[in-house]
Formats: sequence, C-alpha cells, structure tokens
Amino acid sequence: MSKTLTMFGLAHCSTCQKAQAELEAHGWTVQFRDVQQEPLSEEERRSLVSDFGDKIINRASLTWRGMSEDQRSADPVAMMGEKPSVMKRPAIRTGDRTLLGWTANVKRALDVPA
Repeated sequence: MSKTLTMFGLAHCSTCQKAQAELEAHGWTVQFRDVQQEPLSEEERRSLVSDFGDKIINRASLTWRGMSEDQRSADPVAMMGEKPSVMKRPAIRTGDRTLLGWTANVKRALDVPA
C-alpha cells in the first residue's frame, strides 16, 4: 500500500524541504503545495484554523514581524489569505489527519525516525 500525503508550505522553506526529503526517504509520496504559488482557498484556511486555532499562525516568522498591529489582530483565516507566508509550516494532511510542523511528534505519527 502506498503512503501518500499532501504537504502545504513554501518551496523555499528549509523546514518544508527537510520534511519532504525525510518523508520520501521513508516511503511517503509527497504532494507538495506551495501556498504562495497556489494559495489556499478560504475553506482550506478555515479548516486549518479549525484544526489548529491560532497555532496555525507562525509568530516567529519574518512575515509576522513585518506586520502592523492591525494586521496581526486580523482573523487568522483572512490573515493567511492576505499573507500566505504567515502560515506555520509544513501543514501535512494524510487521510483524516492533519499535522502541523516538523516535530518529533509529527515524525512519530508518520513513522519517520526522529
């Protein structure tokens, strides 16, 4: 049985590149979607906010640091629509699970040695 997942992130993000390489090395077929090139629909953004709340926003990013207080106080769904790079990444969807980041817990959930 092939293992396929969808990864949402940025092509130039080193964490996304590392995650994709490690997943592929452990038998996963990764369908990568660069959210800058192919923005998430409002429904997709709502789904991520529903899954992760405001944890979906990367408050350590250069994008976040460059935003005004007004922009930072926006609804996360709208914020990701305006500035896709503010999304924490990668977001990984496999079957009925969605995982966020590239942490030891995410690796364990996908059978990738940490």
